[in-house]
Amino acid sequence: MVAVETQRELRTPTRPAFIDCDFHPQWDSPKDLYPYLPKRWIEHIEVFGLRGRAGGTYPRFLDDKAGTWPPSGRRAASEPAFVRETFLDPERVAYAILGPLSGVGGLGNLDLAAAWASAVNDWQTAEWLDFDPRFRASIQVAVEDPPHAAAEIRRVAGDRRFVQVQFPGRPQEPMGRRKYWPIYEACEEYGLAIMSHAFGSHGQPITGTGWPSYYLDDHVGPAQAMQANIISLVVEGVFEHFPGLRLVSVENGFGWLPSLCWRLDTSWHLLKLEVPHLTRLPSDYIHEHVYLSTQPMEEPNRPRYFLQLLEHFGPSIDRLVFATDYPHWDADDPDEALPVKLPADLQRKLYFENAARLYNLA
Repeated sequence: MVAVETQRELRTPTRPAFIDCDFHPQWDSPKDLYPYLPKRWIEHIEVFGLRGRAGGTYPRFLDDKAGTWPPSGRRAASEPAFVRETFLDPERVAYAILGPLSGVGGLGNLDLAAAWASAVNDWQTAEWLDFDPRFRASIQVAVEDPPHAAAEIRRVAGDRRFVQVQFPGRPQEPMGRRKYWPIYEACEEYGLAIMSHAFGSHGQPITGTGWPSYYLDDHVGPAQAMQANIISLVVEGVFEHFPGLRLVSVENGFGWLPSLCWRLDTSWHLLKLEVPHLTRLPSDYIHEHVYLSTQPMEEPNRPRYFLQLLEHFGPSIDRLVFATDYPHWDADDPDEALPVKLPADLQRKLYFENAARLYNLA
């Protein structure tokens, strides 16, 4: 039996510097982006607002984590200097991957979505990437307009500080559909990953049976949507057609990965005549192409179960990357997030090495 120490019993002062794969920069107001928008869309937003298709209005967004709000009174994570002083430096963040919750995926007006995506990309460059070399960014695109999305990727991707393209968690169709392949083609062309973040929606419920009643339902639900999208990407042959493409699942949990692989492989053996374009086990594609972030951390009631879970990951243990979800109310503390103290080699992989390989970071 492996001896297990909980992080609450033994904080680890020797934790390595880490790459945060889920950092959310925020604007204090949409007006912060007006310098990057054409006049037409500023007028449109002033009249009609930015109304997406995220479904019901319940619940409102919860407050961000204590300590993330700057003294100026502006919104949390809206001032890069305050982020550097209170997060990057004291927490020894080697790199922070920006993933703005821009709302682009929920905008039904695709022309507005495209303009807003471009503005957010230019805002990330001017306000964040140019401020500190530890920031890397996610290209925002209007995924329901794939030709424009591909064009936006090519417009921005020459700046190598952009390391991935951001997808909403619940696009209009499953992510494997050929409708989205022009986006994947552009990503592979520039060596960019695809990042699918929890909760973003173009009007799709978070469950396969409709809209839930409570935020508790919604908070657990992203795992369902992400598994459906991974199945779609594998079965539709995306990874066979784009062998260089990498998918990053962010804020969708990760404990479900082994059982998904087992079920997919079993079903493939029974039905592989239907999908002759798949030349390998579904789990082989997943182990090679799919990365998963740790936030929200899996917290079994007995810490030793966490190590047992990781034993089932097989090759995918090299695809698990650390994330905090800063500055949100349920963000993970890098020193206390893990329910167990990991062996040093596994700790280095999870905190730094896996993400460094994923994003080609030194």
